[in-house]
Amino acid sequence: MSLLQNAHTPIGAWIKLPVVESVEIMALAGFDFVVVDLEHGALDLTDVSRLVAVAAAHGLTPLVRVPDHSTTTIQRVLDAGAQGVLVPHVDTPAQAEAVVRAMRFPPRGHRGAGGTGRAGQWGLLPRDEYIRHGDTAVLCVPQLESAEAIAAAPAILAVDGVDAVFVGSADLALSLGDPGRVPALVDEALAAGAAAGKPCGLATITPEQAAGAVRRGARFLLVGNDAGMLARTASGVAGAVRKEVASDG
Repeated sequence: MSLLQNAHTPIGAWIKLPVVESVEIMALAGFDFVVVDLEHGALDLTDVSRLVAVAAAHGLTPLVRVPDHSTTTIQRVLDAGAQGVLVPHVDTPAQAEAVVRAMRFPPRGHRGAGGTGRAGQWGLLPRDEYIRHGDTAVLCVPQLESAEAIAAAPAILAVDGVDAVFVGSADLALSLGDPGRVPALVDEALAAGAAAGKPCGLATITPEQAAGAVRRGARFLLVGNDAGMLARTASGVAGAVRKEVASDG
């Protein structure tokens, strides 16, 4: 079953640190998927290959957020075994169509055959199965991060090969210059996803935010990143210990 066809709301975490332990911890913690972050993380394609492999071995769905619309980068992360790609700043149906073409094999697209890599089980997967999986099971997820993208959401969602969309609320707020407009635009994107019958995802941090996002119609959630979780926990522990030590002094 596809990640986005689960009965429950899938929850995932961004991976920004180039260490396999982050992915292993997310699996043990009970997450459904991880998104290896090439856009904002200090990672390279070698890191992607290792992190994707560990995620798959631990039963997590490994997705990758690429830094741009580059066909070469998209193909290489798919060859590395990514089960889906999040693509930032997709503002128009034409851009969504270009992303789909980069991800799908001919005649639907122009992805090259790399069946001797991880995606093809190092050449052990039959060619027909390798092609079928790449065309039907790998998730294409454009990110909507501007007012233009939100307005075009119905058309972007209608593009054959787009499986879901993800609203980048932080960049949306930056592009608007008015964070107060973000909730209404997010609701507009969620409504477009529901109308198209395709999932729309959001990023949250707290359990209360996550529950609110699901009530509003979010179908999958990213609920923090490895570096941020470590930073918050470390800060909380250090602060609590210092407070307790000071009170004993």
